Amino acid sequence: MLLAVCLASGVTAALVVLRWATARVDVLGRRCEFPIFAAGLPVLLALATGVPAVRHAWLEHRLDDVAGQLVGAPVSVRCETLGQAWTDAHSELGYVRFGADGRPERAATITWQACSDLRAWSGSDHRHPSLEQIVAVHVLTHEAMHMAGLRDEARAECAAVQRDVRTARLLGAGPDQARALAATYWSQVYPRLADDYRTQDCGPDAPLDEHLPDPPWELVKSFSKS
Repeated sequence: MLLAVCLASGVTAALVVLRWATARVDVLGRRCEFPIFAAGLPVLLALATGVPAVRHAWLEHRLDDVAGQLVGAPVSVRCETLGQAWTDAHSELGYVRFGADGRPERAATITWQACSDLRAWSGSDHRHPSLEQIVAVHVLTHEAMHMAGLRDEARAECAAVQRDVRTARLLGAGPDQARALAATYWSQVYPRLADDYRTQDCGPDAPLDEHLPDPPWELVKSFSKS
């Protein structure tokens, strides 16, 4: 929507300038002054809508790349616009649709608020993220696990917590910052999740332990000792 308004405003401004350029003298021979207001207003509107549209597209492109590396295949991540946040009522911070055959779409949708938190965290020094920003980074990891084929929420969640460090690193965090983020999610957020997002099979040497580098349960131990 913002991009459409930006393009329409730009075209309007161009038409106004073109009309003035081709008719600088009226029928009485008088020079026509440049239509500052008529051309300037759509230019200002184009800038006002174009900057957010470019930022939105840039963030989606970056999330596409990070999620694609987690999945191991090209995927798409769509951030809701503010308008969509008002009209698309759902409780999830993100979702991936699965087909009747059980296969996931290679596309995820993340809410406007979660994407805003991702943008704010990405533009920060990553040292003191809010809990909302930590959750937003994890949401990207979680939805990537769905796109990789994990439909069950508890299995996708367990796979995601073991990859949060990698997600944070791909988004620009340093090693210690990424580990702190993953440890905080595991210790402060995971225990409070709904039952269908948690399982006793997720933990050290449990059935869903993939023995990946930097599992959150080991990170919590290391941070508690320091």
